[in-house]
Amino acid sequence: MNSEKTKKTSSPQYKWFLICILIGVVSGSASAFFLVALEWVTQIREKNNWIIWLLPIGGLLIGLGYHYWGKSVVKGNNLLLEEYENPQKIIPLKMAPLIFFGTLITHLFGGSAGREGTAVQMGGAIADQFTKLFQLDASERKTILILGISAGFASIFGTPLAGALFALEVVYFSKINFKTILLSFFVAYIAYFTVELWQVKHTHYAILFVPEISFMTLFWVLLASILFGLAAMLFSRSTHFWGHLFSKTISFSPLRPFVGGCIIALAVYFIGTTKYIGLGIPMIVDAFSNPNTSYDFLLKILFTGFTLGAGFKGGEVTPLFFVGATLGSTLSLIVPLPIALLAGMGFVAVFSGATHTPIACTVMGMELFGIESGIFIGLACTIAYLSSGSVGIYNAQIVRGAKFHLYQKLKRKNTDFL
Repeated sequence: MNSEKTKKTSSPQYKWFLICILIGVVSGSASAFFLVALEWVTQIREKNNWIIWLLPIGGLLIGLGYHYWGKSVVKGNNLLLEEYENPQKIIPLKMAPLIFFGTLITHLFGGSAGREGTAVQMGGAIADQFTKLFQLDASERKTILILGISAGFASIFGTPLAGALFALEVVYFSKINFKTILLSFFVAYIAYFTVELWQVKHTHYAILFVPEISFMTLFWVLLASILFGLAAMLFSRSTHFWGHLFSKTISFSPLRPFVGGCIIALAVYFIGTTKYIGLGIPMIVDAFSNPNTSYDFLLKILFTGFTLGAGFKGGEVTPLFFVGATLGSTLSLIVPLPIALLAGMGFVAVFSGATHTPIACTVMGMELFGIESGIFIGLACTIAYLSSGSVGIYNAQIVRGAKFHLYQKLKRKNTDFL
């Protein structure tokens, strides 16, 4: 009798242990393969700059693919958030190959996009397939979606702690129990080590010097962080603006990336540089040691918002890293703080403001740059989060927490004043 009772209570634990291993290994392997493929297409593009003239054709292929086969998954990350808040039906597995090939085409021919959206969507779609296999209910399905997001994010950036927290924080810990928190960390590390086993390397950054904390240091941190928050606001609103403009002016969706591709190719030709397309990793790395020009971050916002708004595929996070790092690098010309520290602060702070995830971004900063810069990173992420407005890159994300209460108070004060 006791043995039967023990078996019944322990069986769910074994079930989730197995689910985490499956999601972590499969999602981590998918991310590893994606990172290798992304590096391959990036090298092809950089060695053959003329290929950008084929961007309209690539855009048309992406548009047609989603028009005929991907209408149910075209919302991407927003679909994951919508299904978490209001579970309806299992996310089709076709989301994974569609976003995988769509992102590779975008980067091969010269669109400006990231990679986190791809990994998160692959992770979410893969994870949700276990809902039916293990006969999970609606509450358990929410846990599955968090595990997919956690595995995808952790594996693509090599930051398991931030990946686990991002998955929890992006839904603002809504109806999350302690078990889900533990599972999110567990699956993040499995996905992370899976990429390591495949011997796929992530980009490394360094902040070599951190100044002592003083009143003036904190003043400059506050000022820079507000600017990071405003940059995050501009990025989010730019992406939404271009998306709305394309959907309003071009009714046949496959034509949107075709027209957008034509404009991007012409823009790259006339400005005479390709540094604002693709991921922009070399520019990000350089920003930690050499000051950028004042317009680099603005052009990246423009190119990325236009690319994604036109219907090309990829993520927003690496471009957010680019925007933050180059803005921080530029600010080093007038702000008396080390250039690497400002670039690192901007790197995660702009991401924090655009995704409403200051905790995950603070942890990510410490994972990437070292715990020594943790106080500066934490302040930058928090201030940028509060100063970036209520609109983020994910339309379906429900804004709660400190930012929500702050803007509600400001709204009430403005109403009373009027």
